[in-house]
Amino acid sequence: MIGDTPPEASPSPDASVSTGDRPGADVASAHKPSQPQSTEGHAKHAGFWALALGSIGVVFGDIGTSPLYAFKEALHAAAGDGVTRPEILGVVSLALWAMILVVTVKYVGFIMRADNKGEGGVLSLMALAQQAIGKRTAVVFTLGIIGAALFYGDAVITPAMSVLSAVEGLRTIPALENSISNELVLMIAGVMLIGLFAFQSHGTAKVGLLFGPICAVWFASMAVLGISQFIANPQILASINPYYAIKFLSEHGMAGFIVLGAVFLTVTGAEALTADMGHFGRWPIQAAWLFFVLPCLTLNYLGQGALALTVLDASQAAGRPFEELNWFFEMAPLALRLPLVLLAGMATVVASQAVITGAFSLTQQAIQLGLLPRLNVKRTSETQEGQIFVPQLNTMLLVGVVVVMVTFQTSSALAHAYGLAVTGTMVVTTMMAAIVMRQMWKWGWPRVLAFIVPFMILDLSFLSANMLRFFSGGWLPVLIGACLFTIMATWVRGSGILFEKSRRDSVLLTDLIDMLKARPPHRVPGTAIFLTSDSEVAPVALMHNLKHNKILHEKNIILTVDTRNIPRVHESERITIEKLDEDFKRVTVHYGFMESPNLPKAMGICRKQGLKFDIMATSFFLGRRSVVASATSGMPLWQDRLFIFLMRNATNPTEFFHIPPGRVVELGTQVSV
Repeated sequence: MIGDTPPEASPSPDASVSTGDRPGADVASAHKPSQPQSTEGHAKHAGFWALALGSIGVVFGDIGTSPLYAFKEALHAAAGDGVTRPEILGVVSLALWAMILVVTVKYVGFIMRADNKGEGGVLSLMALAQQAIGKRTAVVFTLGIIGAALFYGDAVITPAMSVLSAVEGLRTIPALENSISNELVLMIAGVMLIGLFAFQSHGTAKVGLLFGPICAVWFASMAVLGISQFIANPQILASINPYYAIKFLSEHGMAGFIVLGAVFLTVTGAEALTADMGHFGRWPIQAAWLFFVLPCLTLNYLGQGALALTVLDASQAAGRPFEELNWFFEMAPLALRLPLVLLAGMATVVASQAVITGAFSLTQQAIQLGLLPRLNVKRTSETQEGQIFVPQLNTMLLVGVVVVMVTFQTSSALAHAYGLAVTGTMVVTTMMAAIVMRQMWKWGWPRVLAFIVPFMILDLSFLSANMLRFFSGGWLPVLIGACLFTIMATWVRGSGILFEKSRRDSVLLTDLIDMLKARPPHRVPGTAIFLTSDSEVAPVALMHNLKHNKILHEKNIILTVDTRNIPRVHESERITIEKLDEDFKRVTVHYGFMESPNLPKAMGICRKQGLKFDIMATSFFLGRRSVVASATSGMPLWQDRLFIFLMRNATNPTEFFHIPPGRVVELGTQVSV
């Protein structure tokens, strides 16, 4: 939103995607003719593997902490009437094939190809689908809002879940077993999370340098732990055969379905593969997954299964019941338990940081696409575009994480809440990817159906399995998602109503220019910039200036911000200038949905293109609308009040667009919705 209407400028559905290089491509493919070819090749490979190492920390932090709790919860769900050898093999087989089918085949093989000029994520995919169709459709728009809303549920649950599961590892140390109460676990986890959220305002650049190495050590440690166990019990290697997964599901009926919901925890975080493509590029992420992350996770799950088989054999030999353990930490020798807990703690902080950063990025996209009101987006790095901080969101996430942690108390209880948010987002992703395949890639229906049918069956199976946990915790992400969906839908609808009402009550800019020629007002020196979201009509601030001050500046610029369906706009395409007459010029500033508007900087580009003015003799005129609820028109009264609340708490346009406060004049009017 700029100027006299509250919503941000809607993206143009038919905006073209420029064909520049993808972000990160310059690192991998920079060409330096002055260097020998071998040196250039070494630099290219070094840059590629540097990106791959960085992606291990940021992209795979969430899925990399799943072994802390996924196998434990799945085996617990299967142990209702005791545990047998085929059941252990079946659970491990389900975990392995979930990673292969969902992450490797679906995301690495298909979804990552549906990138929006190198960017991924649910809103980026929504913008790409809209662009493929050629207009904003209600179905795609609604799917995008649902996916974004569910992601916020994931952003609240992930930090609490991962950090709790790491701290609970202290109970596997015999010397501490009796002294680590649940309250102490909550306190330690709470201190870690509060410190993490408090650090966000300082930026993540420095900590980000440690993310890749920490997670590389973490994954390598998981692989070593797994190898140490299945060497002692190699029978677990049979679980690689999908026969055991299929047999488990066919023999256990509804119980197998419940286990499937727990097994899904092994692939939580798969969405990050697409969401972080813009930072690392597709190939480094795919290489890191295929050649390092997937083998390490596979070895670890095999190791946990091997340990479970060993414990089962010992229990049967001693004639005692099978004992459920914290399988991940029990794989380590006693002397290494404490270092492993500390390493797990660092890994879960990395996983939490990754999802928090993702929430910041998603919020910036939502604001630019007009799904949320303006929020204060601060940059924490002068060189890295992705380093941003959203203070209001950071506070809300911290409160949400602490409330969730105190409410559910343990990672096992939180596991019931975890899956629904992620499975819902995956269903949305599959549907929008199918639209892109059909409309943009021009695939025939047989190819599209060959993709969507098996993966939709897989996604809906996981979704249905997690729905069985609705009353034991699954309601939480649904509640968070429903609240965010209501906020986004209300903002979009209210903004549209206000936009249409503003247009009906306004004068066309061309008509106003003709009227001013017939009856010229008093002229004053200087330049006036009138911000508006509709460049076809006369801005409210301009009309009020003429009506009450009875003056017109020497130069008048009608300024509109346009958000396109692409991540970033090249500087050469940033400004469009149209001369209306000697007094008025229409300027449109174009941004991508991953960019933060900076109007003074854009005005500098205008001067380079021949539109010269003195910024210190220029006034920015903003039309501020005071909105009142109407019970007889527009939205229901409760939505009117919610929309008004969102408007009042939106960041001031002066701050959002980085306009010097001393150069701003606000002129207001009242309107009902």
